[in-house]
Amino acid sequence: MTTTITPVTRPDESRAARLITDGLDPKTWIIADTVLIGWHTGRFAGIGWGLLGCLFAAVIPLAFIKYGIRRGRWADRHVGPRPQRIIVMTFVSGSVATGIALLWAFSAPRTMIALIAAMLVTLAVLLAVTPAWKISVHAAVSSGSLAMLAMTYGPWVLLAYPVVAVVGWSRVELEDHTLAQVLAGAAVGAAVAAGTFALVR
Repeated sequence: MTTTITPVTRPDESRAARLITDGLDPKTWIIADTVLIGWHTGRFAGIGWGLLGCLFAAVIPLAFIKYGIRRGRWADRHVGPRPQRIIVMTFVSGSVATGIALLWAFSAPRTMIALIAAMLVTLAVLLAVTPAWKISVHAAVSSGSLAMLAMTYGPWVLLAYPVVAVVGWSRVELEDHTLAQVLAGAAVGAAVAAGTFALVR
């Protein structure tokens, strides 16, 4: 027997904020990073390695979340309530760790291992904070993703950082996070992802 959870929506909800939150969610950034950094690392072969990492960092986690939605365990793919987030983030951590192990076992380029490792360490830090405070995963992933792209392609990528601000705005506008949770997520995401990426690669 399962309990049906009804998504909480507001009739006055900003359509723009919803489109940004849904369109620029962590999955989108993960796909972008794995493809773009993969291309820089080894062209089509690099993209292949990136897609393998993406399978465990985005595709399998998304399938797990969708399964949970169908079973009535959480309301939507953003998984708002902290107790539910902890379950999802724990599963995703295991999936990402498996992806890193496979990349290492198949002798993937070190840069690609570093990319997925940065995702895992960022997730571990967010998971450690989540029981006490709902830090923004959207802000952390978008900020960390741009930081790693800047390390790969050059600092000019940081010109796109206003996109992270827009993502943060959407989370606050939808009342999914406070401004403090968004700012903390962006700072933690950039620092942890960039630091891990630099150290491992």
